[in-house]
Amino acid sequence: MIKDKVKKIYKAKVKNVEKVSISAYLIKIELPQAVEVKAGQFISIYCKGLTLRRPFSVFSSKDNEIGVLFKERGEGTNYIKSLKSGDLIDIIGPLGNGFDIKNKKSLIIGAGIGAAPMAFLKSKTDELNIESLFAAGFLNKDEIPSVITPDKIYTDDGSYGESGSILNYLGVLINTYNPEIIYVCGPYIVLKTVANTALKYSVECQVAMEKVMACSIGVCRGCVIDIKKDNKVINASVCKDGPVFLGSEVVWQ
Repeated sequence: MIKDKVKKIYKAKVKNVEKVSISAYLIKIELPQAVEVKAGQFISIYCKGLTLRRPFSVFSSKDNEIGVLFKERGEGTNYIKSLKSGDLIDIIGPLGNGFDIKNKKSLIIGAGIGAAPMAFLKSKTDELNIESLFAAGFLNKDEIPSVITPDKIYTDDGSYGESGSILNYLGVLINTYNPEIIYVCGPYIVLKTVANTALKYSVECQVAMEKVMACSIGVCRGCVIDIKKDNKVINASVCKDGPVFLGSEVVWQ
């Protein structure tokens, strides 16, 4: 995977915070300089009054502006939601390893808020003129962020797009689209199922792992997972060695 060795702390300015679904918000921030962000990388935001930073996948990046999609889940995201245009925030990033984008027919899968970095990846494949299909799954119509426009949408309750979990359609997607590579981000069960299905169909798969992080730079070892390397099982930190891994190398529980 792609490694970004430069970790920088920025005092960024909030451009705006917008509610984009029943439970999701989009914050756009302006950095003091332009940065290069790879799809799959994340930033870590300091939230006032809290000890640990909060990590968020990047949804969009252009010049010195970064967008992050998030759901309100606790004190940290409640603080970010409350920010106003012009407020200053402290961020570290971009962090971690992004997707290794290959010139192959691509199936891009996102589930829930995990669709955010996949929308970013889709924009990158489009820029590179790589044929790709972006499929996303949500609980219901109200959970679909207005700023995301997948090629195919699945809702668990059938209120929009295809009815049922996106996991129920993996075989159909692979058989009809015939991808050469699959990229995915979402809850653990989605990553595991997609990775195992890709293996069954002998399709390369890259997964963006989600894990609670403390330091976000690989020091605390609080986000360790097991991966297979050279016929051995070793530890890897999601924040530093990932968050993107080959689906075939992750030891799924």
